Amino acid sequence: MILARALTAGLALLAVGGAWGAQEFTFDASEFQRKPFELGGYVEFKQQHFTLNQDGSIYLLNFHQQPRARLDQSTLTLKPEGKVRAGAASLNVRAHLEGDWETRAFDRTVRFDEFYLSYKPSPGLTLDAGKIPLKWGKGYAWNPVGFVERTKDPNDPDLAREGFTMLTADVIRNFDGALRTVAFTPVVLPVSSDMNNDFGIHDHINVGAKLYLLYHDSDIDFLFLNNGSRSRRFGVDFSRNLGSNVEIHGEWARIEDTQRQVTDATGKVIAVRRAAATSFLLGLRYLTERDTTWIVEYYRNGSGFTEPEVQAFSHFVDNAYMQFTANGNNAALSRAANLARSGYGRPNPGRNYLYLRVSQKEPFDVLYFTPALTVIANADDRSTSVA
Repeated sequence: MILARALTAGLALLAVGGAWGAQEFTFDASEFQRKPFELGGYVEFKQQHFTLNQDGSIYLLNFHQQPRARLDQSTLTLKPEGKVRAGAASLNVRAHLEGDWETRAFDRTVRFDEFYLSYKPSPGLTLDAGKIPLKWGKGYAWNPVGFVERTKDPNDPDLAREGFTMLTADVIRNFDGALRTVAFTPVVLPVSSDMNNDFGIHDHINVGAKLYLLYHDSDIDFLFLNNGSRSRRFGVDFSRNLGSNVEIHGEWARIEDTQRQVTDATGKVIAVRRAAATSFLLGLRYLTERDTTWIVEYYRNGSGFTEPEVQAFSHFVDNAYMQFTANGNNAALSRAANLARSGYGRPNPGRNYLYLRVSQKEPFDVLYFTPALTVIANADDRSTSVA
């Protein structure tokens, strides 16, 4: 009896399935069409408290007239973004509005991070023109191969950056086999007093390119920038997953001509050193079962200052500060500030750096809350920043 009932139920299900299968399937494309207009963005409020290194050279330059042990900074950031579509074309916009309240002063920033037209006549071809924030490289804190983008802040590497005005394209082809994808991205970036004036020497049209390969399970890029506003440079990067929770990545870049002013302990520029430079980065990213992310990177800055060169500059700043405290004469400190702007004061001016970041996704089930600890260490002089 049970077997008969089971057979009857099975035949009934087959009959119903056949009836459904006999019905004509309809597809309404309008239900899946992309909206012609999108609007989004985010608001961020950030409160920071800094404990200052009062013996550091940069501290003496920035705070010799207003000495303090701590600094508080409040930042309110609004980043609205939008997209307007018309057929195969779209207009992409992202603005940056920021108010920065610091212990000493208030500052504000209003700009467009991106504002460009995009045309995609086919799935394998995209043409872009306007202000575009390209992202070249696989490193998390640094990108030696980031030839056509603004420098990343290692203390906040996820922060969206301002783009440059350029013409670019993406040509993509997919294949069967070990080489699964090939993509070519040419870039044309003009520089003048009115356009991209902070990229480098004016009155140049800079040409660069990136060739992307997906080979087996490895992402590989070959990158190039011609000689123009910046010296000629080329490089390669890679990224590969060793498992579901482990990824390794690296970058290598060669710059054919770099220049830096080197000073002695008296503040005299003893050399303007020009040479080719090689920089590279190696890193690892590990995700635990508890959603804790570990990122470790080593960065070799081939165009940076050596440890003796940094020490000589520090001695000059110390001597200039002693002169200022003795008689109020800040001429030497002003000269030191000019040297800092020429290279010594830029982020990570040395040669060898280590980076560690540990972040925990939504601890205690608190949504959208990801606390993190970031450590950046200069492997030459052992100086360290913790955030």
